[in-house]
Amino acid sequence: MTKTPSGLQELRRRLCLKAKSDTQWRFWGLYTHVCKPEVLKEAYRLNRRNAGAAGIDGRTFTEIEQAGLDAFLEAIRQELVARTYRPTRNRRVEIPKEGGKTRVLGIPTIKDRVVQGALKLILEPIFEADFQDHSYGYRPGRSPHQAVHQVEQSLLRGYTQVLDVDLRGYFDHIRHHRVLAKLAQRIQDPEVLRLVKLILKANGRQGVPQGGVLSPLLSNLYLNDVDRMFTQAKAVTGGAIRFVRWADDMVVLVHRDQTRWMAPARRRLTEELERIEVTMNGEKTKVVNLDDRGCFGFLGFDFRLKVARTGKTYPLVIPQSKKRIALLRRVTWLLRHHRDRTVHEVVGLLNPVLRGWVNYFRIGNSGRTFTLVKEEVEKRIRRFVMKNQHRRGFGWKRWSREVIYSRWGLYHDYQIRYFRTVSPSG
Repeated sequence: MTKTPSGLQELRRRLCLKAKSDTQWRFWGLYTHVCKPEVLKEAYRLNRRNAGAAGIDGRTFTEIEQAGLDAFLEAIRQELVARTYRPTRNRRVEIPKEGGKTRVLGIPTIKDRVVQGALKLILEPIFEADFQDHSYGYRPGRSPHQAVHQVEQSLLRGYTQVLDVDLRGYFDHIRHHRVLAKLAQRIQDPEVLRLVKLILKANGRQGVPQGGVLSPLLSNLYLNDVDRMFTQAKAVTGGAIRFVRWADDMVVLVHRDQTRWMAPARRRLTEELERIEVTMNGEKTKVVNLDDRGCFGFLGFDFRLKVARTGKTYPLVIPQSKKRIALLRRVTWLLRHHRDRTVHEVVGLLNPVLRGWVNYFRIGNSGRTFTLVKEEVEKRIRRFVMKNQHRRGFGWKRWSREVIYSRWGLYHDYQIRYFRTVSPSG
């Protein structure tokens, strides 16, 4: 397995240690590291591993490697060293959302992804030292499962008054001058700041593109003062308030015995967001009382309290119904648009979709949802084969489940797995 070069690992480790030991230190001389061949090569490797579609120039990883990877990376290095590099605009891709809305992704070219990846490799360890424990989104060694686990543990310990926060078009409204100012608090390298500014300005006057390699780091940095505010609020209130954030998805949790802190917490959050020109969606942001049969959503899961047969109350964490419906619609679309394929070919298309969905949701109390999904997928694959044979029905007597899962190879690992997650203290 290919690993990050030891020299780069050591550099990142030293940057992080210095940032932690001196919180006022401003780093200089970083641009030289961004231009190093080993940094560009590692940035390419990480992007290659994540695959992804081609940018606006249409060039793919395969085409670049066939033409010569070393020459490709050396050309990028020469442009960076000569200060002639200019990012191209992203390819815009619209992803449908519920309610007829769309999410616009910005897909950079592979060349731009390499440059952004190199910047991220150098900047990330510096700002990781400043980020707060309750921020989980797109950070090394952190996962959505850890964020969900933290919310679940908070509910279990009595934090049942929840402010479910929805930000209005967060990524599209990030102000470039503000994020550059936040970068400059730690970075005293004009060439690095200039390069980041070029990347930001290549796709408009404000916002960071969802799909950009550098965007997650910049979006976390933009909200870091909000995270700090809640770290302070936890100390001031004696632990009455907790906060969990994944990118722009966030929840404020207040202990049931100290609900008086909810209004001040909401007010302070509003003030802090207004300072950076981010607004909450008033229609979707709400206070939920889980002790009064309330429910809220976070990272695709619904959270509510349930009373066990023993009389104890515990958090019920299940996949949101809209996520299950979206998966089944995807299954139906794949079957409908590949009627000319064999069952084994179609199963080959379905399995990665099912595996990815199940691996994400296989925590909490997803068992009942998994049963529904498994039965629906089996039903639809049966119907697909029967239609291809110009038969009616679902073939319940014709094919056993052993045939479907063993011979056809349909994905069937729907077990819940309780990952041992190491959550930040508190």
